[in-house]
Amino acid sequence: MNPSLHAPLLILLFLSGFLALWFRNLLNSILSLGVFSLLLALEFYILKAPDVAIAEASIGAGLSTTIFIITLRACSPKGKGKGKKGG
Repeated sequence: MNPSLHAPLLILLFLSGFLALWFRNLLNSILSLGVFSLLLALEFYILKAPDVAIAEASIGAGLSTTIFIITLRACSPKGKGKGKKGG
């Protein structure tokens, strides 16, 4: 374990977590959470836990981010009224 790799990675983890809370735009917040999950997967890999890293990268970064984005698009007010004919 090289401490020179852990310190910048932990700073980036803290920064992406903070930005996920700080952003007002939900899409930016979701993307920041995806970056957080990828950085966390990298940290797990550096700590010699590749199985946990693969699970975090696939489920945490991939699947969760995709589900959040699909949900955000489904709940957006832009889709309100589309496909309805007046009358």
